[in-house]
Amino acid sequence: MTPYRIGQIVPSSNTTMETEIPAMLRARESRFPERFTFHSSRMRMHKVTPEELKAMNAQGVRCAAELADARVDVMSTACLVAIMAQGLGYHRQTEEELRQAARENHCDAPVMTSAGALVEGLHILGARKVALLAPYMKPLTEKVVAYIEHEGVQVSDWRCFEIPDNLEVGRRDPLKLIEDVAELKTSGVDAVVLSACVQMPSLPAIQTVEDALGVPVVSTAVCTVRGMLDRLGLEPVVPGAGALLSGRYPTPEAKAS
Repeated sequence: MTPYRIGQIVPSSNTTMETEIPAMLRARESRFPERFTFHSSRMRMHKVTPEELKAMNAQGVRCAAELADARVDVMSTACLVAIMAQGLGYHRQTEEELRQAARENHCDAPVMTSAGALVEGLHILGARKVALLAPYMKPLTEKVVAYIEHEGVQVSDWRCFEIPDNLEVGRRDPLKLIEDVAELKTSGVDAVVLSACVQMPSLPAIQTVEDALGVPVVSTAVCTVRGMLDRLGLEPVVPGAGALLSGRYPTPEAKAS
């Protein structure tokens, strides 16, 4: 079987999406016949500030063209706040720009964003009210909250850790989230976003927190994998990665963007 080629457009200081996405898909390989290879193109970014995020976004088209040269089977950005900080609904514009770059370079792969994937994942769960954790500075976190709410999901409570250095975000112990989530008001929520960030590691804590809370728990990385599997037409099941990847939530209409 020819492996599916997974393409990601990654901030240069991001160390998590090239760790957690492969980890989930490798775990899936223990149950299913499909195999995957992983390919990235990088955009320069060190500090999670509005100025650096805007400059980083300008490099996305180049990255999409580079991944198109590898003829990946699905292509996604791997930075949520860079998209959400640019204005409400901005992931749709970004996806169209990247899609055009891919098509101009003879690649027909579906194109998605991690920002869009988080929104999409919450809708698949039927979540109307969520609580979330994020590593960003408060003003950026407020933009993420406003963005999610604009997409029809109420954020009833949130916490941010105010870590401006993206490398430091990636070094954060994911198991600390088990303690951090206790500070959130989760009563009455439909889901918890354990990491509203592609750089803040969370995968080792997802299932533990979900089992403790009794509600679906996701991260941006989990939602990105779900979006990739849906677009590849594969069963969206990954063991130990929470409800969204449990097989209990049907795939919506085929994603062919």
